[in-house]
Amino acid sequence: MTRSSRPLTDPSKRRPPRMLSGNEACALAAIDAGMRFYAGYPITPSSEIAEHLANWLPRMGGVFIAMEDEIASMGAIIGASLTGTKAMTATSGPGFSLMQENIGYASMAEVPVVVVNVMRGGPSTGLPTSPAQGDVMQARWGTHGDHPVIALTPYSVEETYEATVRAFNLSEQYRVPVILLLDEVIAHVNEKVALPEREALRIVERPQPEVPPEQYLPFVDTPTGVPPMAPFGTGYRYHVTGLAHDETGFQTNDPKVIDAQLRRLHRKLELGRHDIVEVDEFLLEDAEIGVFAYGSSARSARRAIRLAREKGIRAGMLRPKTMWPFPDEEVRAWTKRLKAWLVPEMNLGQAAHEVEWAVAGAVPVRRLGRVDGNLFHPNDILAAIEELA
Repeated sequence: MTRSSRPLTDPSKRRPPRMLSGNEACALAAIDAGMRFYAGYPITPSSEIAEHLANWLPRMGGVFIAMEDEIASMGAIIGASLTGTKAMTATSGPGFSLMQENIGYASMAEVPVVVVNVMRGGPSTGLPTSPAQGDVMQARWGTHGDHPVIALTPYSVEETYEATVRAFNLSEQYRVPVILLLDEVIAHVNEKVALPEREALRIVERPQPEVPPEQYLPFVDTPTGVPPMAPFGTGYRYHVTGLAHDETGFQTNDPKVIDAQLRRLHRKLELGRHDIVEVDEFLLEDAEIGVFAYGSSARSARRAIRLAREKGIRAGMLRPKTMWPFPDEEVRAWTKRLKAWLVPEMNLGQAAHEVEWAVAGAVPVRRLGRVDGNLFHPNDILAAIEELA
């Protein structure tokens, strides 16, 4: 299966190994992907992303702005993106909550932006320095109304680099906000990585109009569902609004036009599903117990599965690199071979709910939640596997 948004053209072309944290890898990847505008407000545990970009972006001819809050941060990156500049912000739970209205605006106006959310314990101020995975549903449904969104969930420093590049590719290709869901462990862990050379990266740019300004329709339907996007300041003048609008960009109350527009916003991701959705399969070929895990929980799950194998229990893991759109087809396909699913996550069952929906009662789904600010120990997951075996 070929994915045009995959970030690597030649995986063998690598830079010398170095030690990086997840946040540092994210910042470096954003620059390598062509991001030249960052606006943000510092918040633990994402602040190192802003710290590195404040240092690096001006050297690359880019712009870094420390904003007064997260609402303004989202507005700034939307404005920058409309000029044709790749733009990003980073935050954590409380800041992510403040961004939701403008994430909805970017969805409705089809403005490509990347939002990094380094998850921490909540609700409210919660546990600022502890890991959690409680923003899974917020990443999908945080803003109001039916809206398209893509969310990626890397589980290592190297994968954070690749997922950040891919986040920009997907955002540009589909004209949609892309959420990069890290957690505190992934953001702060330091690992030895050999990152791809910049020239080995596949960089995707947003579709450009092929008609003169007087014929340009900024929200016209296309075979892919993605309209061309002309940068502001290049002679193409058009209206951008969060209101329901027609293909010209101006407000409409015509029910047929509104229905067609909103369905197109979702159809462009449905048509691109096999390009967008990506999973990793670990020891699933002969597994009886399937583990569905993501982020740092998947690191503990991987070790637990090996321990289970040593005890003769055939366990395997389906790890979503893409959380939204949810990999329901992949879950259903593996369910036919399994006798149970286990979903360990640092919340009270957000992804587990989606697994249950995809499985539709075909096999049991065991939820294993943790909300005390601590990472799963492999033995916690192993014990649950043993109960299901």
